[in-house]
Amino acid sequence: MRRLLAALLALLLAACSGGAPRDAEVVIPAGSSIAKAGQILEEAGATSASAFVNHARFFGGDDPIRPGEYKIEKGMDAGDILALMQSGKTVQRFVTVPEGMPSIMVWERLMAEERLKGEVPVPPEGSVLPDTYAFTTGEKRAAVLKRMQDAMDKTFAELWAKRSPRSAVKDRNEALTLASIVEKETGVPAERRTVAGVYTNRLAVGMRLQADPTIIYPITKGKPLGRRIKRSEIQDVNDYNTYSMAGLPKGPIANPGKASIAAVLDPEPNDYLYFVAKGDGGHIFARTLAEHDANVQKWYALRRERGEM
Repeated sequence: MRRLLAALLALLLAACSGGAPRDAEVVIPAGSSIAKAGQILEEAGATSASAFVNHARFFGGDDPIRPGEYKIEKGMDAGDILALMQSGKTVQRFVTVPEGMPSIMVWERLMAEERLKGEVPVPPEGSVLPDTYAFTTGEKRAAVLKRMQDAMDKTFAELWAKRSPRSAVKDRNEALTLASIVEKETGVPAERRTVAGVYTNRLAVGMRLQADPTIIYPITKGKPLGRRIKRSEIQDVNDYNTYSMAGLPKGPIANPGKASIAAVLDPEPNDYLYFVAKGDGGHIFARTLAEHDANVQKWYALRRERGEM
């Protein structure tokens, strides 16, 4: 009887202990016991460990607490906190990889996220699917990077299974390489298949791709150059520069998004061989060199009007 009364008294004290005095964020590791969770909550100033443990013991039911990061709001009592942890409604943190981001910048973004832990190498170019990824505080960077790469593997497999006979690429490396060039050459979604069609046509007739981003990649690993390309760099012979070599570079120059991958696997059936910027982010396409030269002169005139030349 005395033990029962003591337990009831402890429960009464817990119920009367009041709510959390302030907002707090706690991380409950996988495999944590109720006692461990209570200790973490008490150290964060959210509730007393005894109040949490006693509430869980008498009113917690059979649902386990779930690991993750939780936001404890001011005024929440031990019962509220337990229910939150049993629901698994964790705080969601996000890291975003934009389409066309090179791997060195993906790595920098992961390493700069202070809520993650552990080291990761710079991932292979083209191995990460651009998207927004959720993570929890204390999660390993390697786990987040693996989700990014698993997403690319899954997406590529789905798109490759639906590739068109018109596509010029023969394997994954070629597909991601050409998709990364398309990604860097146009920021207009509606142009991706058209640009992919141009490069598909060039590859078919043995023309050089002459894509400026392939000049820049060996210099900066895909980061912005921050200046005009030098003539010596245009003429430089390496494994990426498509001005000095025919065919595709040896590998991707960025991490292409789903739409650009889809574009090179199902390029627009056109007969364009050239394109040049038209000043609004888009491009003008041409079938002949004479048409292209005229379009280039219009672009130069526009740049002179802007004071860029």
